Amino acid sequence: MRLLLQLTPPAPAEVQFQLDGEQVSVSDDGINLLEALRDRLGKRSAKDGCSPQGQCGCCTVWVDGAARVACVTPVRRVAGRSVTTLEGLDPAVRDRFARAFTETGASQCGFCTPGIIMRLASLDQREKAVDDDAVRTALLAHLCRCTGWCSVLDAARLVFDGGLEIRPSGAGARTEPGDGSNGDGSHGDGSSGDRDWAAAGRRAAIEGGTVQIVGPGVALGGGGFADDGAPADALVAVPDGLGGWSVAASLGEARRQAGKVQGRNSTVAVGHPLALPAGDWELTLRTTFTEPAYLEPDASWSAPGGPAASPLANGGAFGGKLTSAVAEVARRLADEHGRAVRVVFAREDVVRMGPKRPPIAAGLRPDGSGLLRVAMTPGSGSLESWKAAVASVAPGLVVEEVDVPGPPVGADVRAAGWAEASILLAALEARRAGRIGPGHPVSIVSAGGAQVSAVVGSDGAVEVSVAAGQVLDEVVLRSYVVGAVHQALGWVRSEGVAVDASGTVLDLTIRSFGILTAREMPDVRVVIEDGDGPAVRCGDGVFAAVATAAWLAAGLPADWPCARGGNP
Repeated sequence: MRLLLQLTPPAPAEVQFQLDGEQVSVSDDGINLLEALRDRLGKRSAKDGCSPQGQCGCCTVWVDGAARVACVTPVRRVAGRSVTTLEGLDPAVRDRFARAFTETGASQCGFCTPGIIMRLASLDQREKAVDDDAVRTALLAHLCRCTGWCSVLDAARLVFDGGLEIRPSGAGARTEPGDGSNGDGSHGDGSSGDRDWAAAGRRAAIEGGTVQIVGPGVALGGGGFADDGAPADALVAVPDGLGGWSVAASLGEARRQAGKVQGRNSTVAVGHPLALPAGDWELTLRTTFTEPAYLEPDASWSAPGGPAASPLANGGAFGGKLTSAVAEVARRLADEHGRAVRVVFAREDVVRMGPKRPPIAAGLRPDGSGLLRVAMTPGSGSLESWKAAVASVAPGLVVEEVDVPGPPVGADVRAAGWAEASILLAALEARRAGRIGPGHPVSIVSAGGAQVSAVVGSDGAVEVSVAAGQVLDEVVLRSYVVGAVHQALGWVRSEGVAVDASGTVLDLTIRSFGILTAREMPDVRVVIEDGDGPAVRCGDGVFAAVATAAWLAAGLPADWPCARGGNP
């Protein structure tokens, strides 16, 4: 006779800790602190930008007063300890940071900002003075794709020493050098009382390509992101890696069911999928796969029969989410399951499934004619609009699609086609005039009619002048200009993802994309010309002009990125 024993696994232990001054308890079933905060305790200020990579800093909180990345902290590690989120920060401290970030344009979409504020506020707990070097060092734990870091440094100065004051936007041409003045010798009172938030939102929407709100609440993470508004009892769906969706009661369980493995980055050098066309060219350029690298991963949710939350809640994602399937999937799964469903991408899902900037290989003759090859990969959408954008700028360039293995590429990413063509023609003109090297200004008129001039100096500093019609809000406009500078410099110098011969992306961590850190970002001086005409988008023009100026400063090397390991 055999006795069969059925063993019941022990119930998960309860982890008790103090959260924002209150005692709480959660089950320790293998979750990390971020999942406990967001999904079980309702603290939505901590954002999930790369969980469980621990590389973007969006989920930074305090544990016993020290800044800690929540997505790589097992919840059991905080047993008996004190955890502070942005919601639990001293209201006076929280308000001071929110106002500083708003008054300097240090928050655009606002996804990364709560984590940055928590990191900087932890510096404020120390007795020693906090200088720019300490701030830049602290920001190495974070990534921001929108602002270009300069405005974040400005906000820190406002908080820590009052070294920068921003006056309300108004008419007239002036600079904002970030040295404590408004560029014309005057100083504002540091208040936002005279700001027109509606006008600021209009300028942000023009530059970002989608409806955006501007105000202190955005800096505190209240931009209305899709995953923040999902019901607490919603099911969670994640890609299963086989073309389907894993659906479960929690994010952690859905990812476990899908067999999610934490993404890695490779040691493989970034390559160039296209060969340069044969010929005796005056100018050549090859680029690689680059990631839009927006910080908020694709997310949506829907109730049965209801509309799905937009993945573009408070930011345009540089065009990278325009074809995202998450909203459609959320609606379908909600109807199938008869209850609300969240659809959430991990960072690895974004990298594998999201559209990349199409690599090119171009050769130009002295008259601007030539051949422009563009990569087309399996699963990519049409590049007809990309080719039309090239033709609108450089009709003498013959565009040739070349099928290559690789991740999806898209025609919707920032200024796709238009920027490449504008850069090639502007660089060709400079080359023929002998203007190669730092210190040579580049002037470009954007597709919307904004006039932009940019120069990269011998010290690496960047100066940009823009005339984009009515300013509407100078703080917002400057922030978007500097953000475009940051992205342009990264595109030329450091950004790219490694792809193997079969087309599989090898670099899956957000730190592997080559985004410039706060320490790598040079000083940027912005001159804004107010105009009487309608406000037009200038960020794409800044992106193209600065990329050209940076390419000239580097000596026009044929391959981008031109200053990354594995490249000259």
